[in-house]
Parts: sequence; C-alpha cells; structure tokens
Amino acid sequence: MFHRGLIATTIGVRLGCSHVSRRALALTTTSAKSDMKEFLEVVSKAKHIAVITGAGVSAESGVPTFKGDGGQWKTWQYQDIATPEAFSRNPSRVWEFYHHRRHLVLTQKPNAAHLALAECEKRMRKQGRSMVIITQNIDDLHRQAGSKHVLNIHGSVMETRCVSCGDIAVNHQHPVCASLEGTGSPDPEIPEAQIPVDQLPRCEQSDCRGLLRPNVVFFGETLDSHLLTKVEKELDICDLCLVVGTSSIVYPAAMFGPQVASRGVPVAEFNMATTPKTEYFTYHFQGPCGSTVPLALARH
Repeated sequence: MFHRGLIATTIGVRLGCSHVSRRALALTTTSAKSDMKEFLEVVSKAKHIAVITGAGVSAESGVPTFKGDGGQWKTWQYQDIATPEAFSRNPSRVWEFYHHRRHLVLTQKPNAAHLALAECEKRMRKQGRSMVIITQNIDDLHRQAGSKHVLNIHGSVMETRCVSCGDIAVNHQHPVCASLEGTGSPDPEIPEAQIPVDQLPRCEQSDCRGLLRPNVVFFGETLDSHLLTKVEKELDICDLCLVVGTSSIVYPAAMFGPQVASRGVPVAEFNMATTPKTEYFTYHFQGPCGSTVPLALARH
C-alpha cells in the first residue's frame, strides 16, 4: 500500500511505505559533485530522463508550499484540513480551502524551471529520446509549461472526483460552483462560508449528482497503485534522474531518487539546500531551480 505521508520528524507519524521502501536498495553514500560541464555531457547522452519534482519548483512560481506560509489556512493546519476525515466531517470547509488553493494556482505562471523541462522534453522527443515528469505537485504548472509526459502522483487541484460514481473530470472553472464565489479567504477573522452540502460541487454525469471532491491525495490516503506502477516502470528504465525542488521527506517519493541511484544510474539533485538523500546522489546543484535547471538542460 502507498500512502501520502511525512517522516516522523515532521508530523510525528510515518505513514508512507512503498515498493521502493520494501526493496533491499544497494545504496552507497557519495560526495555529490557540482560539475555542471560534466553533467551537461551526461544529459547529452541520456536516452530516458526521469524528473522528480516537488514543492520547491512551484514555490518559485509563487504557489505556497504546504510547509510554507505557516502551514495553515485560517486557524487550521494543512495536515488537519486536507484529510478524508475532514472532508467527511465538513466538506464545505475543505472545498473553501481548495478553492483558495485553486485561486493561487490560477493566478501564477510556470517559471524558468518548468519551461526548461518542457523545452528539453520537446527537444529530446525530436531526437528519439524521452523524458517523464513525476511530480508531487498538484498545481498543473508542468502541463501549462508544455510538458507532455507528466505523472501527478498526488493528483491535480484542477480535477474533481465524484465520491459516488468515481468519475474524474478536468475542471478549470473558477469557482467550481457558484456557492464558492467570494469564499476561501485565509484570514481567520473572516467566518467560514458553511455552505450546505447540496450546494457544493456536484457530479454532472447523468443520473448521479454525487458530491464532488478535489481529485488530490489527501494526507493519509492511499496513492493510486496503477499510477505508481507506471512510476516504477519509468524509474526502472531511466538512465538519468533529476530530483528537483523537493526536500525528500515525503514518502514514497522520497525514495524514488535513491531507488534509481541503487542501480548505479546518475542522479542529480537541484535544491536550495542539501537534503537527507543528497549523500546518495551523484550531483547536487544548489540554488533556485529557476536558475540551475535551465543551465543544466541547455541545448548541448
């Protein structure tokens, strides 16, 4: 089973486990290099690049991370409101929160890192090579930038899922329904809307009209096993891996890079600081992803 969770040192519970965490990984520690010239040569020879992206990439576009901006909406901690239990108890509150998140996403644009990844994928495709983006982000900015092969392991805030029939639909309408108009302010002084459940987003499939929820993986929920099987296949065939803008503490994604490294495949980390997994990687490029990633993926 795959669950979305943080390691114990962050919220006190380790929820995450995965195929990768059950494997006996042959990990060896290294002194990660920052030789950009050497790395450009590695990129030029790669046939299939797997890119794992995290919240740091979105943060550079102005999308607050779940650990940033105090980690709360009104007086609620994100890990308390973005849960299946919270949605069951108070779907109006959860929808208000995600209405706020959708507003933040819709008002931001892909940054230089998103664009460089999309351009590199396009260039590689013309050369008979390939790239896949495996992202923990739910904001859809990779697709907006032009990336075609994207696996959203935590879902997308731009999709809804019916709790009755299971239908998943892309929804860029804002607000998702009329009752959410003007709601979602993070200001604790502004009362919650307390929208009646029959006025919350509803399924448009004929003869359903079930309650919709954001199609994202709430904290503590099981990740899509079919999607993670695809991820496993991509990690098994890649000959280069980039770990971009992630603190490497959210499981199971935290073990994706080390899994690739255990095969002897070069892994490059791009982040503002070192992480608990840096010692397992071949390269580490420190600084804003919007500066380092375009340099690393420049036409060579």
